[in-house]
Amino acid sequence: MSLGVYAVGWPGLNRRRQWMAAVLAGGDGAALSHRSAAALWGIGEEGGWIEISVRRRCELRRPGIRFRGRPSLSPDDIVLHDEIPVTSPAQTLVDLATELGPVPLERAVNDADKRDLIDPEALRAELIRFRGNPGIRLLRHLLDRLFFRLSDSDLEVYFRRIVRAAKLPMPLTKQRVNGFEVDFFWPDLGLVVETDGLRYHRTPSAQLRDARRDRAHVMAGMTPLRFTHYEVRYEPGRVRAALVRTIAMLQKRTRFRPQPAGAGIRCDA
Repeated sequence: MSLGVYAVGWPGLNRRRQWMAAVLAGGDGAALSHRSAAALWGIGEEGGWIEISVRRRCELRRPGIRFRGRPSLSPDDIVLHDEIPVTSPAQTLVDLATELGPVPLERAVNDADKRDLIDPEALRAELIRFRGNPGIRLLRHLLDRLFFRLSDSDLEVYFRRIVRAAKLPMPLTKQRVNGFEVDFFWPDLGLVVETDGLRYHRTPSAQLRDARRDRAHVMAGMTPLRFTHYEVRYEPGRVRAALVRTIAMLQKRTRFRPQPAGAGIRCDA
């Protein structure tokens, strides 16, 4: 016997009501998932289908609905949002990783963070539970890129390799410039390089401190550059190209003159 879902007493069938009807059509253990779940959470756009995951073998067919039989889907990864059963933010991002490329997936992770659904650090910890799921490799790579951090000594080793490969003059390290300790500094060029271990989920106080730091360097007539630890370790070509181009530009600035000691740039060994 074929079961149907009927709307009674609703003045209009909006998208949320369509989602709820699709979930009900899936029966017990059904939940909105994948791109449809992303649309409900506000972290992505829906495709042409309403996507439903069902915690059992499922061969249902309905126009406009894609049912996925998923007996291994944990009941803990189905929650209510706007009274609609939907995969949790973590499960939704894991599912999206099977269908999206790196750029839209990164945007979804960022949107989940901004909406306080799950931050990237908590998501990375959650990946242990999802080991073996399709898409985990891409999602783990993305999160490692966002959070990867070298020790100070390793950072200096890798960065100096990049500078040597580019045949550039070696920078000073851990100098105080304009009242801030900086990672790398070329005093003759007025170039400051800072490295960030976290790209997205930094505290407001850290963001404020970085903004003030960069602003102080710019107001002193200097050039601040920022790279992530991941770029320094795993994308040295990108870092090298940026350094070469920036230093070439600074060397051509005929107006650049080092300021007298104490006139803005404060560098303490």
